[in-house]
Amino acid sequence: MEEKNFIPLSVPNFSGKEKEYVNDAVVSEWVSTGGSLVPKFEQLIADYVKTDRAVACNSGSSGLHLAMMMAGVGAGHEVLAPTLTFIAAVNPIRYAGAQPIFIGCDDSLCISPERVSEYLQSHAELKDGKCINKSTSAWIKAMVVVHVFGNLADMPALMQIAKQWNLIVIEDSTEALGTYYTEGVYAGKFAGTIGDVGVYSFNGNKIITTGSGGMVVSNHPEWAEHAKHLSTQAKSDELNYKHDEVGYNYRLTNLQAALGVAQMEQLEGFIQHKIEMYNFYFNALNGKNHYRILPFREGTRSNHWFYSLLVEDEHPLSRDEIIQALQKEKIQTRPIWALIQDQADYDKNERYGDELAYYYLNRIVNLPCSTNLTKEDAQRVVDTLLSL
Repeated sequence: MEEKNFIPLSVPNFSGKEKEYVNDAVVSEWVSTGGSLVPKFEQLIADYVKTDRAVACNSGSSGLHLAMMMAGVGAGHEVLAPTLTFIAAVNPIRYAGAQPIFIGCDDSLCISPERVSEYLQSHAELKDGKCINKSTSAWIKAMVVVHVFGNLADMPALMQIAKQWNLIVIEDSTEALGTYYTEGVYAGKFAGTIGDVGVYSFNGNKIITTGSGGMVVSNHPEWAEHAKHLSTQAKSDELNYKHDEVGYNYRLTNLQAALGVAQMEQLEGFIQHKIEMYNFYFNALNGKNHYRILPFREGTRSNHWFYSLLVEDEHPLSRDEIIQALQKEKIQTRPIWALIQDQADYDKNERYGDELAYYYLNRIVNLPCSTNLTKEDAQRVVDTLLSL
């Protein structure tokens, strides 16, 4: 009997010119934080998402930390943030010395505009143009919006709320490179370019990868320049090693940028494959055997980074039992993240409107979705799920 191959959840796809570009960087001996490929990669991202400036960094997490500093978030401030997301979206709030306020999701899995509005109406007030938390007297300065699994949050509604309450909007687009609106007021606008600051990630499981890495974009050119300055140790005098503020070693290497340049050449092809395989799963599983495949927002072109299978209550097996059954068949899946408000010491922070977050937490299974996933392997995933 032929042994079954392992089907991973999400792995890199190096089928382009990655080896050629990395070899060129090695031959040139520019392998660290100097070299021509970092600015080239930055320009490719800026051109792709239609911004004037993009700033490379060594991870999405460091990019989000830079975003907090660009926005002036610090001690005495609070930041609205989703509870249903990866913890790296929220930890930078603490890095900056501020505190998160956790808000629940809507059916897109993204932060709910309705819950945000309700919270602010009942818990906050505007004083001298500042959004003040009535219970803590802290300045609610910003809102983090995460485009979960490449699905755009409801940006028209969220931006309207932000304008009403004078909130800075930080878009965690770490999972959403290539996602954009096709209809409405933001038609043609990419995830990460609608709010004040946007951040992308190039971790190994993302739609493109540099092994580890990130990119920051902003609708405020001076903020982007400040991010570049901070990410390079805030060096104001290159020759004499003088620094005018506390900076960080958040730089991307030339070797990583070589991977990024090659990956960008394939990005649209990766997205089209993701869409094709999502449609395959949707047609094969949605509405069958008490499964649903969660949709992406209408009026958008999502990058379809992750596919979410919802296990309905009528299914005889739990989420965890399904994950274990798939694992026995050498099929790697994962649940959605545990809610941040229940982790570390974040249980001390305010939370609001988290009912749907708990609902989806207990029912979502993320299916294999690599950009090199074959239909044969996807069919094996489908057949296994339908047999449970």
